[in-house]
Amino acid sequence: MYTEKVMEHFRNPRNVGEIENPDGVGVVGNPVCGDLMKITIKVDDDTISDIKFQTFGCGAAIATSSMVTELAKGKKIEDAIKISKQTVADALGGLPPQKMHCSNLASDGLRRAIADYLKKNGRLDKIRELGLEKELEKMEKGEMDDHGELCEV
Repeated sequence: MYTEKVMEHFRNPRNVGEIENPDGVGVVGNPVCGDLMKITIKVDDDTISDIKFQTFGCGAAIATSSMVTELAKGKKIEDAIKISKQTVADALGGLPPQKMHCSNLASDGLRRAIADYLKKNGRLDKIRELGLEKELEKMEKGEMDDHGELCEV
């Protein structure tokens, strides 16, 4: 069911924890399946210099959170926001179809952390340029996620 890479990131997740005084925070969750992710980032010169996650959820949610941090660390924010659900799934060697929404959460959490960083630094022009308006709007409304897909065990 799960690839070796998924199991490796589930058993030995990378970048677990929370950055003290983060530059950006992204929190997402799926109320249907109960997955909840928090991603914190440190940014230096528009490059993600450090990234950590805390995830409450299934093995796929933990593995995708771990992989997103691996993919984003050291990247410019313009490149990091291009990390999609498919990018994450491919990097893990695939996910079962019923678990694909978990990788949506991980990439969405990263996008929200970047949007939060840009907002805190008064860079609304960059938010528009990178297409992060929806993430910012959802964050301001306190919305967790709109992926209403059921996570099957």
